[in-house]
Amino acid sequence: MDLFIQLLDTTVRLSVPLLLAALAGLYSERSGIFDIGLEGKMLGGAFGAAAVASLTGSAWLGLVTGIGVAMVLAMIHAFASITARGNQIVSGVAINFIAAGLAVLLGQSWFGLGGQTPQLPNSARFTPIELPFAEALSGVPVLGPIYSDLISGHNVLVYFAFVMVPVTWWVLFRTRFGLRLRAVGENPAAVDTAGISVVWARYRALMITGVLCGVAGSYLAVAQSAGFGRDMTAGKGFIALAALIFAKWKPVNVMFAALLFGFLEALDIRFQGVEIPGIGAIPVQLMQALPYILTVVLLAGFIGKAIPPKAGGVPYVKER
Repeated sequence: MDLFIQLLDTTVRLSVPLLLAALAGLYSERSGIFDIGLEGKMLGGAFGAAAVASLTGSAWLGLVTGIGVAMVLAMIHAFASITARGNQIVSGVAINFIAAGLAVLLGQSWFGLGGQTPQLPNSARFTPIELPFAEALSGVPVLGPIYSDLISGHNVLVYFAFVMVPVTWWVLFRTRFGLRLRAVGENPAAVDTAGISVVWARYRALMITGVLCGVAGSYLAVAQSAGFGRDMTAGKGFIALAALIFAKWKPVNVMFAALLFGFLEALDIRFQGVEIPGIGAIPVQLMQALPYILTVVLLAGFIGKAIPPKAGGVPYVKER
């Protein structure tokens, strides 16, 4: 039981950046803007958060900076895709390259540590929070360990990520803004005819994308880790896109898809080098490749069944 709870606890922690990035992509793609640049925005946010947290000693200032950096990158993508009507895939790829290059360049220039930031003390990080009665209930069979070890003991960004799932569902399916956002992704001409600004709706969607990517990147740098490292996102932005497609652009499904990828990564950490009777030690490379293998399998098996927003990837040109 303890081993299973530890595995689930690790799954939750590892799924957070995937969940936030996938929800970020959900807002963007529901509005009709494909966003390959989730990876770059997460990486930029991670570097900004770690750099400012290192210089100021404040995790909250780091978080605000991480969100700001990701917002700037999101607005660059918005300008290229919406205002300039450029190719959305090319714009996203360019953002990935810009973020990866600038993070290393600025990191080396400012800190001289090969593109990394200094190790952050606990005072400059988001540390675990113990929920009420967690210690008192820890002795209760089954439910006690679940509450005290699995639900309690995470940092504030973990709880924020999972709260964003019902919030996103409510925003998209129960508000006027969500209705217009989905309509813009399906039939922007009809929305424009009704007097609603397609451009403004898509810009707002990408602002939300920037915020969520900034939180995801900040989580990696000042919560899960203690500083920024080169390429620390390690393809999580692309895995988040795969989770989004697999989930068919639905918030609750996105959460379960992110947890699935997080579970595979937790298995990688738990069973690296473990001897299995009759089989031997599992190759480390195989365990590390599991999330990426699943990404390819899901995209190959489900991309034909998952129908994206009809206007996705197509710049809107106002009819005159």
